[in-house]
Amino acid sequence: MDIKKIYMGADALLKGHFKLSSGNHSEYYLQSAKVLEDPQTAKLLAEALAKEIKSSDIEIDTVCAPALGGLIAGFALATALDVRFIFAERVNGEMTIRRGFEVDKGERILMCEDIITTGGSAMEAAAVVKELGGEIVGVAALANRGFCKREGSDIETQANCKLPQDIPFFALADFTFEMYDPAECPLCKEGSEAIKPGSRGN
Repeated sequence: MDIKKIYMGADALLKGHFKLSSGNHSEYYLQSAKVLEDPQTAKLLAEALAKEIKSSDIEIDTVCAPALGGLIAGFALATALDVRFIFAERVNGEMTIRRGFEVDKGERILMCEDIITTGGSAMEAAAVVKELGGEIVGVAALANRGFCKREGSDIETQANCKLPQDIPFFALADFTFEMYDPAECPLCKEGSEAIKPGSRGN
């Protein structure tokens, strides 16, 4: 399965001048919502990811995703794995699990995102899961931005990766793009303005 081809076919691999959630700038941006708007594509990707996870023999009771980006990917993956799905969300800036969701002591939970960059949001949600007594058994995403080493990849973990090294990280493909500090961004120096995808026409 050519994941990059699927992203490009869905106009989900954007080229321009983007401000990332980290504050850095990039010429490229992955917009997984465009891929996941087609239920059949979402099902195909989730089943491919589930197959990889099942081959690892880890035991999973529940998939948990941080809102908003991980919701569709997380639900599709939970469906493919045939396990329960819950999500975490920010309330007044802090990640929390509410809406009646409960986590049992020792419940084996797989964290899921659409895209993992450094894994910061996934680990914020994971911390809440652990506070409630859950056990984090792995992390999964459709796409990996290349800062964290996924299972089956030759990419080495970088210093800004926030994923723990003692649990597996599964993703379907690595997407490695240059990122720039705004003060050093060559796109800014050329006079273009960075936009934040999802907020202005993307």
